Amino acid sequence: MQYQKLILAASMSLVMYSGQAMSENVLRWTSQGDALTLDPHSQNEAPTIAMNGMMYETLVTRDPEMNLVAELAESWSAEGEVWTFNLRQGVKFHGGEDFTAEDVAFSFGRAAHEASDFKEQIKSVIDIKVIDDHTVQFTTDGVNPILPNQLTSLFMMDKGWAEANNVVNPQDFAAKEETFAVRNNNGTGPFKLVSRAPDELTVMEANADWWGKSEFPGNVDKIEYRPIGNAATRVAALLSGEVDFVQDPPLQDLKRIDGADGLKTTTVPQVRTIFFGMDQGVEELRTSNIKGKNPFADIRVREAMNLAIDRKAIQRVVMEGLSFPAGMITSPGVLGNTPDQDAEIPLDVAKAKSLMAEAGYADGFSVQLDCPNNRYNNDEKICQAAVAMLAKIGVQVNLEAIPKAQHFPKIQNRVSDFYMLGWGVPTLDSHYVFSYLLDSEGSWNAVGYNNPRVNEITSAIASETDLDKRTGMIDEAWTQIRNDMPYIPIHHQVIAWGMADGVDAPIAADDFLRPRFVVMQ
Repeated sequence: MQYQKLILAASMSLVMYSGQAMSENVLRWTSQGDALTLDPHSQNEAPTIAMNGMMYETLVTRDPEMNLVAELAESWSAEGEVWTFNLRQGVKFHGGEDFTAEDVAFSFGRAAHEASDFKEQIKSVIDIKVIDDHTVQFTTDGVNPILPNQLTSLFMMDKGWAEANNVVNPQDFAAKEETFAVRNNNGTGPFKLVSRAPDELTVMEANADWWGKSEFPGNVDKIEYRPIGNAATRVAALLSGEVDFVQDPPLQDLKRIDGADGLKTTTVPQVRTIFFGMDQGVEELRTSNIKGKNPFADIRVREAMNLAIDRKAIQRVVMEGLSFPAGMITSPGVLGNTPDQDAEIPLDVAKAKSLMAEAGYADGFSVQLDCPNNRYNNDEKICQAAVAMLAKIGVQVNLEAIPKAQHFPKIQNRVSDFYMLGWGVPTLDSHYVFSYLLDSEGSWNAVGYNNPRVNEITSAIASETDLDKRTGMIDEAWTQIRNDMPYIPIHHQVIAWGMADGVDAPIAADDFLRPRFVVMQ
């Protein structure tokens, strides 16, 4: 009888456990490429920021409609050059530590480090003062009207945890540094890290002590993220029910997904532009057959290459219509993008050939194009199309398509002659684009672009409060940039998400999955 009771108890326990497991809302999620690192101040790359944003939090964030909203700061105000942020009380890090203003000051100092990819965003902050545990003040170098907009990707770390684990400074990703923060974390966010196997599986579980648990509709208990590089395998996983959510389904398969029972897709124009960079700043290209000079240093060559790209063909054939041909390297919705500035650069192969001949390259030249193959929608296919288009004007392009983890350091280390890059704008302001890509000291300005007036405007608009005057300066800078053609704009992306009918995940123009808003049926 005692043995039978034990068997019965064990059986009931198993049934209860199975019921709990079945009732748990597990979001099985995939996309083509993993986050580059879990260090929150190392890499300013959207998928990396989005994943870190599930576990870490910022003072100010954006909702799925891209509205600026409070997160760890409940309110903020400015008086001249001083911004005051009032912090949310009762917030705990995952390890149980209290979140205080000291952690804010520490996080800002860490993000300003030379190895941080976020230093440009807080370049104007010259002093941080802890007023009390829940109040912090930032003094900026001149009035900064857009400081809150610049903080939406700046995550807060626990100072004590960073010190205890020897990660006071951010990971130097370009130098392939390994630190404790690369695979471990301690945030305040809605999910805690359970396990991390880069490029294989990342598991997160809901933070039962999260301050926002009752304020958001999301009901996800666990997230299992598996990157799947192959596009066909990725969509097959969704069709078979192996995953519930695909962040970047193959564009050519969207109709197939929509037509499948129990599945759906959704699309939105993204705040991201895809473009090519040409290193015009070096004396001699590393991968070209032209020695002793740099073809990209000649504006006629850069214009010819812009004229040789058939953006409409890329939109129609490569992107399945899900892109908008671009004339500038920032998208609609960003202050500074106007129809005139974003007017499509026309296809004109005859004029391009003439310009090449005028520049002394009638017979063309060779160069390597560095391209990611697991970052942007159809990134490698876009590069393949460009190779064929540029061949028509004598530019013989050798394509090197590699994973983003190897691709981005080549740009950051300034060893790429010609490369693809995509740029999103979380601040929705052109200053972000100028400071990273076009200012002579920008950390992602790997083309060597240096226009004194653009540098001057980049600095001036950081503290200009007259909106009309500021907008006028931004427009002047874009006019100069369009004339100089340091980059080859291709298109503004349209993103698509695929998911099971039982998953309600609001799509956002920044392509961030925000599980706090995800409801599973």
